[in-house]
Amino acid sequence: MLEEVRNSAAVGATSEEGTVMDELRQLEQAARSGKLNRREVLKRAAALGLSAPVIASLLAACARGEATPTTAPAAQTPAAQTPAAGASPTPAAQASPTPAPAARRGEGGLVKLLWWQAPTILNPHLAQGTKDFDASRVVLEPLADVNDKGELVPILAAEIPSVENGGVSKDAKTVTWKLKQGVKWSDGQPFTSKDVKFTYEYVINEATTATTISNYTVIESIETPDDYTVVIHFKNPNPAWMNVFVGPYGMILPEHVLRDYVGEKARNAPFNLNPVGTGPYKVKEFKPGDVVVYEMNENYREPDKPYFAQVELKGGGDATTAARAVLQTGEVDYAWNLQVEAQVLDQLEKAGVGVVEVIEGVNVERILINMTDPRKEVDGERSKLGVPHPWQSDLRVRQAYALACQRDVIANTLYGRAGKATSNILVAPARFVSKNTSWKFDLDQAAKLLDEAGWTKGPDGIRQKDGVRMEILYQTSINPVRQKTQEIIKNAFEQLGIKVELKSIEASVFFSSDPGNPDTYAHFYADIEMFTNGPSSTYPLDYMVSWYGKEDNIAQKANNWSGNNIERWQNEEYDKAYEQAQVELDPKKQEELFIKMNDLVVNNVVVIPLVHRNSVSGRAKNLTGLELSRWTDETWNIASWRRSS
Repeated sequence: MLEEVRNSAAVGATSEEGTVMDELRQLEQAARSGKLNRREVLKRAAALGLSAPVIASLLAACARGEATPTTAPAAQTPAAQTPAAGASPTPAAQASPTPAPAARRGEGGLVKLLWWQAPTILNPHLAQGTKDFDASRVVLEPLADVNDKGELVPILAAEIPSVENGGVSKDAKTVTWKLKQGVKWSDGQPFTSKDVKFTYEYVINEATTATTISNYTVIESIETPDDYTVVIHFKNPNPAWMNVFVGPYGMILPEHVLRDYVGEKARNAPFNLNPVGTGPYKVKEFKPGDVVVYEMNENYREPDKPYFAQVELKGGGDATTAARAVLQTGEVDYAWNLQVEAQVLDQLEKAGVGVVEVIEGVNVERILINMTDPRKEVDGERSKLGVPHPWQSDLRVRQAYALACQRDVIANTLYGRAGKATSNILVAPARFVSKNTSWKFDLDQAAKLLDEAGWTKGPDGIRQKDGVRMEILYQTSINPVRQKTQEIIKNAFEQLGIKVELKSIEASVFFSSDPGNPDTYAHFYADIEMFTNGPSSTYPLDYMVSWYGKEDNIAQKANNWSGNNIERWQNEEYDKAYEQAQVELDPKKQEELFIKMNDLVVNNVVVIPLVHRNSVSGRAKNLTGLELSRWTDETWNIASWRRSS
C-alpha cells in the first residue's frame, strides 16, 4: 500500500502533494526504525490525512520492529485419516458450559482468543470480513442482537419493540426504540438517541461507501424526540424492521467522535483503528493483520461485568493451528471457526484440553461464478460491470461447472460433523428453505453441455472456442480444507478439459476491505472463487441482497468494491422478488419470495452451493458463559464470559 502511494505521487504531484509524500516517507522510515511508537505514528498519520489502509500499513511497519504480544502456536499437524464416507454429522454442541459463580469486574485477568483470520479494521460499517465484525463487537454495540433461537435480545435498547407494546406500528412503517439510560461511551460522554440517528446519516451517505448501507436505504427519516427515544419511519411497510440497528450490521457509532469523518473522509478516521464504544472493552493496542488487545471499559454500565480484565484477540495462522492451540496445547482460551478436516479435529479433541462447540449453522460454503471478465481492464478496473465473461456468461458452461462438483465427498471427507452437502444458498430459517433444488455429480452430462456450447477439446486436451482457451483462475483464502476442496474440484474440471490455476490468498487480505488491494474477494479478479456466507437475520434480506442487481449494489471501483453483489449478476425477476420481499407482510407470500430468490440463484448457477456448514469453535474446558449464536458475532456476549475454577 505504501509503495502504491509513493508510485502514484511520483507522476504529476503538486508541490503540496510532494510535501505530503516527503512527510510520508519520513514517517515510514521512523516507523520502520522504531524511532516512533505506534501511538505517535497513528497521531502523525491522522494529521497528514492518510487513509485507514495506509495508516494500517504504517502500523504494520511498526509491528515488524516490535515484539508480537503472542507467539503464534506451532506444532505438527496430526496425520489425517479418511473417515468413512457418509458418516453422520454431530449436529448439537457437546456439554454445555457450566454457569460460573458470581464474580467481580476484572477478576478473571486475561482471556486469549484466536481468530485465524486477523482483523484489519474495527469500524464494522466499513468492514467486509467476519473477523472485522467480531473484533469490532467487543467494543461497539447495536440496539439489539439475536440469540441462537432467533430471538431479539436488547443491548442498548431498554426493550424490544413490538405491536403489543406500541413499539411497532400496525402498518410496519414506524418503529420506536426506547434506549437504556445512563449508558456512556468509553471516553465518558453520554450515549443518546442522537448517536443512533448519526449512525444512520453516516452509513447512508454514499461517499462513506459503507458496506452496511443496504440495511438502511429503507429508512425515510429518523426522529429523536428526547435523548432516549428513537422513532424510525420507513419508506414502505417493512417486515425486516429488525434488520436496522440490530446485529453485526447495526452497531452504533459515536457522533462526537466521527462527526468530522462522514462521507469521503470516513476512511481517514483514526476511529477505524481505535474505536470509542459502549461495549465492555476498549482498545489498548491494535496491530492490523496481527492482534487486538482490549482492556476494560471503566464506563461500562453493568457493575459486575466484564469478568476478564483484558482480552487478547490474536489473528493469523490457520484453522488447524487454532484448533491445536485450544484443544491440545491450551495456549488460548477460545478459537473461532475451526474449519479443520474432520479427522484432524477429532484427534485434536481427544487431547482433552479443550472442547469443540458445534451449533447448527446458517452459512453455505459456495463457489461464486464471475459474470464479468477478470482479464480485461477497463477504466482502471477488471471484472467490470458491462464487460461479460467470455464463456461463463453461457448458462450451459455454468451448469457444467455445477455437475463437476462432488459435494458429498467434500462434505463427508473434509467437514464431517461440521457440514453437509447442499443444493441451496439459503439454508435458514427453515420456513424459507427451498425443496425444489437438487444436485448431482455427472461428468458425462457436463462434457455434453460444454460440447453443445461450442467449447471442444483442442490437440492438447484443453477446451477452446474461436481461438480462446478455457483456462480459469480459481481463488480462495488459505485454509487446508479449502485447498483440498480446490484440489477435488480442479481434478474434476480438468477431466472435462478445463485448465485450472489455483490461487490461495492470505485470509486477512482476501477478506480485507482495502480498496487498493486487487486480491480481495470483492474485487473478484478471478473466474471463480470460494468462501462462506450466510444471513444474520431471521428475515434474511441482509443476505439475499447479495444478488440484488441494482448498480450501486454491485462491487466495483465506484463504491470502493463495497457493493454486496460480488458475482456482478443482474436478473430482473430476482430484483422484483427482492423488492417485493422488502415490503411483503403476508407470511405465506414471504416464504414464496425467499424460495424463489434461492431457486433463481441456484438454477442460473450464479453460485454453486457446496456445504451447509455448522458453526464450529473450540473453548477451554473452564471457559463458561458463552451463548454462541448462529445469527450474530461470536463475541456478542463477551461481557458474560467467565472462567470456572
